[in-house]
Amino acid sequence: MDTKDVILELRTKKGLSQDELAEKVFVTRQAVSRWENGETVPNVETLKLLSKFFDVSINTLLGSPRELICQCCGMPLEDSNISREADGFLNEDYCKWCYADGEYMYHDMDELIEVCVKTMSNEHFTAEQVREYMKNMLPSLNYWKQYLNVGGKEKFDEFKNQLIAEFNELHIEGMPEVKSLNALVGNFINLEYRLPNGKLVKFLDDRATYLGTQLESEFGEGRCFGLAANMDFLLVCNYDENGENPELLVYKKR
Repeated sequence: MDTKDVILELRTKKGLSQDELAEKVFVTRQAVSRWENGETVPNVETLKLLSKFFDVSINTLLGSPRELICQCCGMPLEDSNISREADGFLNEDYCKWCYADGEYMYHDMDELIEVCVKTMSNEHFTAEQVREYMKNMLPSLNYWKQYLNVGGKEKFDEFKNQLIAEFNELHIEGMPEVKSLNALVGNFINLEYRLPNGKLVKFLDDRATYLGTQLESEFGEGRCFGLAANMDFLLVCNYDENGENPELLVYKKR
């Protein structure tokens, strides 16, 4: 279905005249008429307004030229399960379970995999088959691949093991041996630290993906170590429950 037919159908279902639709999206009646005659298509900003007003994706308005999948979990996207921003506009990159009201729901790839194992395994696909499929598929999605795409699984595992060795070589007092690292999204672990001059700073990018983990301090008292790394640096901090009272211990260029 072409854009002209989609807009005409949606307007008719709403019981609106061309004048009434024009008023809703701040254009003239003539502009609506030209859309429905196929002479022009709405510009990007008007497509966003139409998308929000009709509660359909821009992809639908354009005649569904793309096959959309969630860039976090890989689920096929339809108008009924596409995520929304906090202002109500649809976000066609994610499903509503992975992203809602401007917030990402998953920051740890292993956590997402285990959720998918519980919901996807059945008499046709065992839990291990689902787990293996997700481990291979997720790194190809935009939400995760900005960091994980380092030359295939073998190269990635080699790099992860190198980071684990570098963390352990720091010999930080009270920090247990690092045995594994998970994919973590920046806004989940981007704590704010107070420098000696009193200034508050963050060292990570909320939108980037890192390799990291949390370890309970051997000294107890509820303190934890937080680790994060990418190709350029290692970061180690410690903090109380829920990331309270963070203290930066190491920020080392690799």
